[in-house]
Amino acid sequence: MITVNEAERVAPVVLEKTFARLREKSLESRQESISTRKRKLKKLLTWLLANRARVKEAVFKDFRKPAVEVDISEIYPVISEIRHTLSNLDNWVKPKKIDASITYLGTRSEVRHEPKGVCLIIAPWNFPFNLCLGPLVSCLAAGNVAILKPSEATPNTSKLIADLVNEVFDGEVEVVEGDKGVAADLLKLPFDHIFFTGSPAVGKIVMKAAAIHLSSVTLELGGKSPVIIHESANIKDTAKRIAFGKFLNNGQTCIAPDYVLVDARIKEKFIQQVKHEIISQFGDGKGVDKNSGSYGRIVNNHHLKRLKSLWEDALNLGVVSEMSGEISESDNYFHPAIISEVPQNAQLMEEEIFGPILPVLTFNTAQEVIQFVNSKPKPLALYVFSTQRKFTEEVVGATSSGTVCINDCVTQFTHPNLPFGGVNNSGIGKSHGRYGFVAFSNEKPVLKQKRGFAMAYFFHPPFTRRMSQLLEAVIRWF
Repeated sequence: MITVNEAERVAPVVLEKTFARLREKSLESRQESISTRKRKLKKLLTWLLANRARVKEAVFKDFRKPAVEVDISEIYPVISEIRHTLSNLDNWVKPKKIDASITYLGTRSEVRHEPKGVCLIIAPWNFPFNLCLGPLVSCLAAGNVAILKPSEATPNTSKLIADLVNEVFDGEVEVVEGDKGVAADLLKLPFDHIFFTGSPAVGKIVMKAAAIHLSSVTLELGGKSPVIIHESANIKDTAKRIAFGKFLNNGQTCIAPDYVLVDARIKEKFIQQVKHEIISQFGDGKGVDKNSGSYGRIVNNHHLKRLKSLWEDALNLGVVSEMSGEISESDNYFHPAIISEVPQNAQLMEEEIFGPILPVLTFNTAQEVIQFVNSKPKPLALYVFSTQRKFTEEVVGATSSGTVCINDCVTQFTHPNLPFGGVNNSGIGKSHGRYGFVAFSNEKPVLKQKRGFAMAYFFHPPFTRRMSQLLEAVIRWF
């Protein structure tokens, strides 16, 4: 482990030595058996099951995330990922036989998955445990070694991850703590793969740095994920699921509903129901105040001030406040907020909100929805609430997003057999389950030619008239 102070003082030298050691370690790891990879994952699983209390304490210290929410959003997803990987790894690593056309008669082909090598995982602060350890599971399953860079915005969780690595692993994983300067130094190293979770702005920096070494990347970014509510939707279920997806983790979720587009005929009904659900879920049935045991905090004062600025800008532009409450800079508390009549020049309609403010806009036709969504960068998630299949398919088919969830929110993230990731501005590459394993692997094609005569002989020089006729037949018919 490299601590914050050490990294800040001698980061380049320490990081280069750490990378060199891991490069040697990666040559050993690629020769290890699948059972050895599984053993590492089982050790991690055992640690997680035995140390849930430590994880909850660390995350609570960083931004008062409720203990049950830590189980739901930080611990269980990693445990689920490990168990799913252990159950399927033998099949994932098995060489895949490839069929061939008649022109390759006599050959046998397969695709093998080999480790990429030394990987860098840069984790965000919003789910500091889950989004650091989840990618590590895929990384180790593929046979790689890794450097983990947790977020400096969550120092308690970062320290716990460093302790975990020291207690579980034997040199194949290192943790580097530090600020963005340390991250910049790490990005100067020739990693074989970089997995970054964060904002599109920083994702561009990561991709630019990776290009220098032609390192492959997985970028899990974000964007303004819309929720579309058709008049046919069940309002009670819709409000319940949107309230959970939006205000879980104080809205600091990359796939949280960023704004709502609701049929104008059911706008008021929806707003009243979602207000009821917010109080029911996050206010323990009462008002959502600082004493709620189900509502966390904004991660730090910097982000609270950013959200407060977005809120005040919207109010100054004349939005209607449908729900609001206390904003306290002393302990980073931001009451759930709902606004309507939102102008397009409001700052919170131009950038990802990443907090507990929910703008509600209206529409009258499917084409209005499609045009509005397509006028913005492609989001990480798109949510449609409707029982009318024609409307749902029209919206989903005419828009582009990293993921789609119909009649629910955020649950697509935890599905073990679905790829998770963005498109363009919201990300590059996929993760989770087999897709995560593939992301950290090189899919290596292997072709075996039989001894003696081969079909390829027909096309060896000299280039005669007969060969030309044969080639003409092959191009025409095969």
